[in-house]
Amino acid sequence: MSGLLRDALGAGCRIVGVDRLRGGSRKGVYRVRLAGSAPASVIVYSWADEENFWPGAAGSDARDPFAPASGLVPFLAARRRLDEIGARVPRLLWADDTERCYPADVAVVEDVAGGTLEALLASEPGRGRAVLDDLARTLDLMHRHLGPRHGRVDLLERGGVALGTSCEQLVLDRALRDVDEVAERDTRAAAVRGRLVGRLRELRAQVIPRTAYGLIHGELGPDHVLVSPAGHAVLIDIEGLMHFDAEWEHVFLRLRFRRHYEALSRPGLDPRRLALYGLATHLSLVAGPLRLLDGDFPDRESMRRIAAHNLREALTLLP
Repeated sequence: MSGLLRDALGAGCRIVGVDRLRGGSRKGVYRVRLAGSAPASVIVYSWADEENFWPGAAGSDARDPFAPASGLVPFLAARRRLDEIGARVPRLLWADDTERCYPADVAVVEDVAGGTLEALLASEPGRGRAVLDDLARTLDLMHRHLGPRHGRVDLLERGGVALGTSCEQLVLDRALRDVDEVAERDTRAAAVRGRLVGRLRELRAQVIPRTAYGLIHGELGPDHVLVSPAGHAVLIDIEGLMHFDAEWEHVFLRLRFRRHYEALSRPGLDPRRLALYGLATHLSLVAGPLRLLDGDFPDRESMRRIAAHNLREALTLLP
């Protein structure tokens, strides 16, 4: 990384340590400690092929809002949009896609010093609640930033058109594929495959169409929120930013923030969409981890636990 850090920060900087940070499944995330320059540390994102643990991700269709989002293009498009509406993200210090000094798309960003919101809620709940309130304000900005079409921000920015006639139909189609995939791998799911399919179709039929879509992160848990020194919520892993139903975001928020979700909940959400998206999200959180285990993702036991938990939750939603 020495060459790219010199390009990013100047010839005087010297690397004194590199730590790979946990959690990344589509890119490498590294904290690089420096001497001879300010700042004292930065974060480096690397979108090298070997850093992406999702099998078959390279052949995914960018028109599909649910396709794994990876690379410098969606990252830069997402941070531009979030900057425009006033949502806090790490400052971009340098980016390069020429592979002149590093064999992959790469970005150097601010090292936000306050750790994750997840860790803060565990260690200092009082401070964590204040950051939750700031995150709620950020989500209000995003969800009220409406667009006439659904789809990933980088696609829409280029004038592209996303797959699918509506968010609810996309969710249904994906959930039906997830049912098929999970049923092939798990006997419990296979035994209730017909009931899962029937329930999904029943919930989809109850959803009323809409024509405007908010801006959502798409995978926002407390581990994807950093805390700035001033106590502000800072969003990371933003490549999947898209215009979509806010209910899709809230289902995920409810799952990931658990007892802290009340600070993020909002009135006016469509209960029919929440019901469909709740079941679909649990099925996705079974199929996705099982798919990830087809590759060489290192933290395998955590993926097995996620898949098992969400299958149990999905089965409780059957009538």
